[in-house]
Amino acid sequence: MPAAKKNLVIVESPSKAKTIEKYLGRTYKVVASLGHIRDLPKSKMGVDLENDYEPHYISIRGKGDTIKNLRKEAKKAKKVYLASDPDREGEAIAWHLSYLLGLDPKDQNRVVFNEITKDAVKNAFKTPRSIDMTLVDAQQARRILDRLVGYSISPLLWQKVKKGLSAGRVQSIALSLIIKREQEIKAFEPEEYWSIDSEFKKGRSKFKAAFYGVNNKKMKLPNNDKVQEVLKKIDPKADFDITEVKRRERKRYPAPAFTTSSMQQEANKTLNFRTRKTMMAAQQLYEGINIGKEGTVGLITYMRTDSTRISEVAKHETSLFIHDEFGAEYAATKPRKGKMPEGAQDAHEAIRPSSVLRTPESIKEYLNKDQFRLYNLIWSRFVASQMTPEVSDTMTVKIEQNGVQFRANGSKTKFEGFTKVYKTNKDKDNVLPNLEEGDQVQLVTNNPNQHFTQPPARYSEATLIKALEENGVGRPSTYAPTLDTIQRRYYVKLESKHFEPTELGEIVNEIIYDFFPDIVNIDFTAGLEKDLDSIEEDKEDWVKVVDRYYKPFAKELAKAQEQIEKVQIKDELAGFNCEICGSPMVVKMGRYGKFFACSRFPDCRNTQAIVKEIGVTCPKCHQGQIIERKSKRGRLFYGCSRYPDCDFVSWDKPIARECPVCHSYLIEKKIKGGKQIVCPNGDYEETPQK
Repeated sequence: MPAAKKNLVIVESPSKAKTIEKYLGRTYKVVASLGHIRDLPKSKMGVDLENDYEPHYISIRGKGDTIKNLRKEAKKAKKVYLASDPDREGEAIAWHLSYLLGLDPKDQNRVVFNEITKDAVKNAFKTPRSIDMTLVDAQQARRILDRLVGYSISPLLWQKVKKGLSAGRVQSIALSLIIKREQEIKAFEPEEYWSIDSEFKKGRSKFKAAFYGVNNKKMKLPNNDKVQEVLKKIDPKADFDITEVKRRERKRYPAPAFTTSSMQQEANKTLNFRTRKTMMAAQQLYEGINIGKEGTVGLITYMRTDSTRISEVAKHETSLFIHDEFGAEYAATKPRKGKMPEGAQDAHEAIRPSSVLRTPESIKEYLNKDQFRLYNLIWSRFVASQMTPEVSDTMTVKIEQNGVQFRANGSKTKFEGFTKVYKTNKDKDNVLPNLEEGDQVQLVTNNPNQHFTQPPARYSEATLIKALEENGVGRPSTYAPTLDTIQRRYYVKLESKHFEPTELGEIVNEIIYDFFPDIVNIDFTAGLEKDLDSIEEDKEDWVKVVDRYYKPFAKELAKAQEQIEKVQIKDELAGFNCEICGSPMVVKMGRYGKFFACSRFPDCRNTQAIVKEIGVTCPKCHQGQIIERKSKRGRLFYGCSRYPDCDFVSWDKPIARECPVCHSYLIEKKIKGGKQIVCPNGDYEETPQK
């Protein structure tokens, strides 16, 4: 008897294939396409401008064996199911697969699931559907427009500035935001202002209060003269009156479960994860981790989403868990719904654990450090979103003498609510003594302080993603590659976790701003995102949308080709000559930053790394100097100048002092809010410095 034919399931990644095959059993075979298998060619535009923007797709180079194997498996399968990711990109992959395998897109062979668990996968296979061509068309419109813009502007930049540059819709907006912020910082003029922070006491209890105003009117203190005017009205030896006491109950509600954007922002702020690292760990958690007796299981729902919606099943399971674990008073009867960003597709749920019963501690042994920290963040945020608010008693007190008023604010947590699970640094308890109207208190100290207004902060990865999302630019899947691209092109650099534009970035931005204003127009780009959503909702034809955006752009392109003059980026002199040919050395820009090169390149190919000595002799070989270096990912570390003869390296900065205990070298370790001098062997540490 010939072996019974199996059903073939095609997913995107091998780890996902392995997880799903375990759930479906012996009658199914699950294989991976390894992402996209068909795309526009890299060597040319690949879009027919004369024939309704018809794309010319080709099989991706290097995917020949994969396609051959997929065709072979499809030929002998009982039925083929396409189970790529549940978004526009995944729908397009399914459509390309159906073309290459000779399947009918109208067949009921498309399977989608929001989480990779046994029940979710099995239920999805009970209700397969045909490929959704509105999703495919929306993805296709985005891909074609990005190709038209990128493959038109990039050659122009190569010709007028330098080779290897690129421009795109979302990356140009990101670069523009960073440069505008830098311009605001440079134009900023600080303004002086003062505060008076005072300490009072009632009996033995001391508390702090701040100057508010005079004669019931809020008053600013622009300079020291105004401060002295106020202080002259105060008799430091006389009592102050408590003129008003307000007591309130304040509720603080939990944030909704994560979207892709909010997860990237929070992981950046609390875990110090770069965006790419966050998405890599989230992908692993979604596709499946082997957790012992349960086997391989997807631990979170799909991680590319702009929705805060939660399924009723997940709500019910979480409510029972909160009742059992913390008590009924902690479970919200009607969890608050998160505010959806404008234009959100709401195609999936928020990011949540596939089962709340898999607590972070219960599966910690099966996860690596990054996976555990991210899972713990996702699990805690989700459980907190289904809990009751934190309740605090607040107290506002007015303190007065001779018309001069101070205010003190206090708070005390009465009920933890969601903070029992999801701790925040906000609103720590500040308990005031028991004060009533008519009470008198004594002044302990007056502390006038001079301040200056600060310029707006440079964008971090978290704040830049937030800005892009608030402006409706890009989608969850675009943020990580966008930030990666503007750094690889060296348009921006990360300094102290904040983006600074480079000279090259400013030149490219100026060209795009002058000749392609729509590309850096936030409203224009956000409008395109809405039009792509309209294609998905079958309200717009994708060809008409592309036409509407490309025709004005084509006119701008023709004008730019005529008017842009070649930009000469002058090489900065290094200040010394080449040891090979004697010509001046100059500073060049490479993939990983600046380096020294001979000005006669390519006739002389001498290059040198730019090193910065920190004034410390290598503690290992005692001959070389410790210099700053950068890893391929841009992380700063310290190594010996005699490498590879000496292999000393340290992530922390060595200092020119010995440990008084073991006589090893000491290092300067960065800690929250400052730095600390410690011995790497753990024998000695000093008090942290702010």
